[in-house]
Amino acid sequence: MTITNNIKTTLPKTGSAKEFLSNVDDCFKIADKSLARTLMAKLTTMKFNGKRGIQEHAIEMTNLAAQLKTLGMNVDEFFLVQFILNSLPPQYGPFQINYNAMKDKWNVNQLAIMLNQEEARLKQLKQHSIHLINQEAERKWRKPKKGLKHGSRKASDPNPTS
Repeated sequence: MTITNNIKTTLPKTGSAKEFLSNVDDCFKIADKSLARTLMAKLTTMKFNGKRGIQEHAIEMTNLAAQLKTLGMNVDEFFLVQFILNSLPPQYGPFQINYNAMKDKWNVNQLAIMLNQEEARLKQLKQHSIHLINQEAERKWRKPKKGLKHGSRKASDPNPTS
């Protein structure tokens, strides 16, 4: 009585409730396989785009791994760390090299903490470079003072050869 008509039409007609529930169960198994494939594709192709914070990105990838686990696909934590590292943009390259050079392995929580620090460092570097660019642009595009032609002496200078 509470199943929508578009789902009812996909289920075969049965004579007993037990057969009906078995058919419904089979449909959900197929849906679980499809969902697992979709979640796995999303986990392996996900990229950090900078629109949200790095911690939210790591949490989203961890949630995908947890959903896969409920579907019977266990994602090892250190494997997930590699997925997260591989999803980072090129500006995190030195961070990835540093991680790969270390003997220790981080779990997802340790990685999230370190990524937060790296994100803050990158934001600070970006602000400094923007400030430097603005200062340089300010020097290049200043208007010449009145009475002076750009690159020449004062117009009122009586002795131009001195």
